[in-house]
Amino acid sequence: MKSVLRWTLRIVGVLVVVFLLVAGYFLLIDGRAPAQRPDLVRLPAGMPEAPPGYPTMNAAILSYVLGRLDVADPATDWPVPESVEEQKDIEYGKVGDTSLQLDLYSPKNLIEKRPGMIFIHGGGWRKGHRSDYKFYTNAYAEKGYVVATISYRFLQAAKFPGCVEDAKCAVRWMRANADTLHVDADKIVVIGGSAGGHLSLMTGYSSDVPALEGTGGHEGVSSSVAAVIDFYGPTDFTTEYARTAPEITDFIGASYAEKPEAYQQASPLYHLDKDDPPTLVLQGTIDALVPVEQSDMLVEKLQELGIDHYYARIDGWPHTMDASLTLNAYAQKIIDAFLVEQFGALK
Repeated sequence: MKSVLRWTLRIVGVLVVVFLLVAGYFLLIDGRAPAQRPDLVRLPAGMPEAPPGYPTMNAAILSYVLGRLDVADPATDWPVPESVEEQKDIEYGKVGDTSLQLDLYSPKNLIEKRPGMIFIHGGGWRKGHRSDYKFYTNAYAEKGYVVATISYRFLQAAKFPGCVEDAKCAVRWMRANADTLHVDADKIVVIGGSAGGHLSLMTGYSSDVPALEGTGGHEGVSSSVAAVIDFYGPTDFTTEYARTAPEITDFIGASYAEKPEAYQQASPLYHLDKDDPPTLVLQGTIDALVPVEQSDMLVEKLQELGIDHYYARIDGWPHTMDASLTLNAYAQKIIDAFLVEQFGALK
């Protein structure tokens, strides 16, 4: 009897050890973040330490499942602050029979001109909604900015460069209507995350590429912007990671072997030159969808060209990291400082 009990305890002990080893690998080792890059990180003066992240993407997922990670659900219909005026379903352009629309958030009773912000949502260029960024549009209109959040054609309706053309059309719309909107046309910034980050970068860096302007409206008006804010957007579609990523091959509508020039034209890095606008990049190091190296390459080139920039390379945070309320508050501190540096403090 004692012998049976002894062997049973040994088997249970071995199973416990195996479980702990597998769990340890799953939570602490698998998917570890790449090496730190202190040579690239650059933050505004006075920024606090970033909220502590997670050792792996798996650990972040477990924290969320256990309810220990508070997130802002994009499906929430966030109430508009009393000081903010909301205008929905404004047509900023039209392509064929497709109406391109945005929602606008402005400080009430605005008289003087303010910087304009255009938010571009993510979703792999195939899904998402402009209301996904209402959490941000409320916040930045309340801070005194004139803020738009746009919809654009998805890849199901228009492959690349359709949505790039739409984003640039939104800039032209804001500039063409600057006086009515009380926007300073010289102080327009584009901001987005993931696919929206990519579109923000493309908008900021390709204003000198007529082939990407499109025919949505406001022809002859400049699509240039004064600054770009990018959350974890892909930057180079010619890398090994990007050439076979299904999201990107679907976006281009062809394999890399079939259209290598399209992959290059769709890459913000290939449009970046010394005359392009100041850029803020925010990226988590355990991003499993857009590798941190994509942002690293962008920042390396920004450094090389001498373009004013900041890089928040945030240890232990995954894709869509700013959905975390804690991380979002930290990100907004960086964005606020960047905007003040570029445009000055609002009165």
